[in-house]
Amino acid sequence: MKKIGIVGASGKLGQYLIRHALERNYDVVGVCRPESVGKLDAYRDRITIVPGRTNEREVIRKAVAGCDGILTVLAPWGVEQYATGTAQAVLDFAPPGARLVFSCGWHITRDGKDIYSWKLKTFVKVFGWLARLFRFADLEDQVEACRRIFASDTRWTVVRGSDLEEGESEGLPVWSRHVGDPILESNLTRRVDFALFMVAALENDELVHEAPAIVGCQTPSALANRSQV
Repeated sequence: MKKIGIVGASGKLGQYLIRHALERNYDVVGVCRPESVGKLDAYRDRITIVPGRTNEREVIRKAVAGCDGILTVLAPWGVEQYATGTAQAVLDFAPPGARLVFSCGWHITRDGKDIYSWKLKTFVKVFGWLARLFRFADLEDQVEACRRIFASDTRWTVVRGSDLEEGESEGLPVWSRHVGDPILESNLTRRVDFALFMVAALENDELVHEAPAIVGCQTPSALANRSQV
């Protein structure tokens, strides 16, 4: 794998994705909103930057041309199907056989077998309602985006992140297919390691057509359930 695209490159997760990708000597093309280009000044001489909203189809078509892999931060901003538009553009314009890795939260379920705590269900319900009321975000948009990804015949992986914290890398997170599994109980991952998992997934064929839910490898639940790893 030589060339990768990072869709949503200017956010915290996106910048960690850039860092990990450059450490692996990938040629990186980053897509970010025009007003956020300045956030990538530290990488300006090392990556190609394509300014534009990530749900603009022509922007994505240009950015992903020739990419062997594409990392996409699925952000459900606003109430205009931003995440769905982003995901659909990546699915439509990714080169045949390209490795596609998307990020989302634990609230996404692929097969309905995830078991959520009452706290998480309450948060999603209340935050989702308020975010949509104030036109800040639409969690259902992210659900629809992932539904389309799951239905596609591309070489996709959807990485479902737990609660996130900042800090130095602890190493590659561990994962399970279903939220509610004991290994995920700690519900905490370093953001830098969320990005590490996504970049590593580019070359892990065992994760093709998987929706791994991840947790930090040094969290109590991960350490207590090492035999599951």
